[in-house]
Amino acid sequence: MTSTSASATDPAPIVACTVSRDVQNFDLLIEDMEAILGESWGDLGFDEALPFLGQPDAAHLEFIAMAIDAIDEPDIAKLGKIIAGAKARGVKIVLIAEDVTPSALHQLLRLGADEFIPYPLPEGELAAAVERIRRPDPVLQAAPQAQGVKLKGDGDGVLIAVQSLAGGAGASTLASNLAYELVSVSKDKPPRVCLIDLGLQFGSIATYLDLPRRESVLELLSDTESMDGDSFGQALVSFEDKMQVFTSPADILPLDMLSPTDVQRLLDVAREHFDYVIIDMPGTLVNWTETVLTEAQVYFAMVELDMRSAQNTLRLKKALMSEDLPFDKLRFILNRAPKFTDLQGKARVKRMADSLGIALDVQFPDGGKVVMQACDHGQPLANHAAKNPLRKEISKLAANLLALGNSDAEAA
Repeated sequence: MTSTSASATDPAPIVACTVSRDVQNFDLLIEDMEAILGESWGDLGFDEALPFLGQPDAAHLEFIAMAIDAIDEPDIAKLGKIIAGAKARGVKIVLIAEDVTPSALHQLLRLGADEFIPYPLPEGELAAAVERIRRPDPVLQAAPQAQGVKLKGDGDGVLIAVQSLAGGAGASTLASNLAYELVSVSKDKPPRVCLIDLGLQFGSIATYLDLPRRESVLELLSDTESMDGDSFGQALVSFEDKMQVFTSPADILPLDMLSPTDVQRLLDVAREHFDYVIIDMPGTLVNWTETVLTEAQVYFAMVELDMRSAQNTLRLKKALMSEDLPFDKLRFILNRAPKFTDLQGKARVKRMADSLGIALDVQFPDGGKVVMQACDHGQPLANHAAKNPLRKEISKLAANLLALGNSDAEAA
């Protein structure tokens, strides 16, 4: 290796190393490491990694890129020791995995890997991971956010889930705005509201509310067995000191990284500390969808007046009924519904509902471009466009949910 300093004879300090069975199996990784670090990196085998970490040459090491594939899964214990050795020396770990089972990936992330990138490497992902590693976490530097959220227990929160049955049907928009409206409807005694984004891959709640994604989210999801109110509070971010948000992780994770037991623990802790828990569900069915569906008091399914929504509703109905799951619990919301004066559109809505055997009692108007503008600016519609017709309908829905919750509480 040549020097990057003024002296042409001094070797460049090693700031990163690849650790793999054979780095030649990961040619894209080699290209990205060279593009990012030049010659300031090295390559190690699994047996060489731990001894190297104890040598003076590792003094400037910032991170190791551990590249594994399905063949390496039997060596999880050895890989875990390397991760532990690197963590003990303050060295970050970027995990790069190809064809690795979710259980193995979950175990390695739980052992302390800081970043996860699937292989083949998406363009620019390694560079972005390195930048995150080198950049101090603004959340950890900013008080009082670094202290997390102090939670009060003894709750029995109402669980409300929201899921789109077609891409772009508006579930995340509804989830973020409904949560904000719930804490805004009552000025005297607003309820405690927690918004949870379970879109582990492309969750957008953090974007829609302009919130940072905490590293503690991944840590919490990787070890739900030890989760309690304090650790859950550390993963939350406060929005305007009104509601708490559990964002999706900073990195893309497999949806089946979480088990139904993991999700059950998360829901139990959230409901214990909040009056209302809003869940933004991923657009796909996963092995823990049944858990949320069973636990939720209200499960909103967002559709539009088009063929894809109709077909997906039929497929979902068939899937749930074949497993004896409560399809009747789903409350369908028609987004971008026809205007009141559009009689032909109203007739199409009725035909769609009748043919699918569902009720479309809740219909949201098209809020127009201003809705996406509010999302891009990281603001609820109540702040960005309070008079928008979509915002007014979401506010009405929030008021109805609060009234229903209050009546149930009085009856109890």
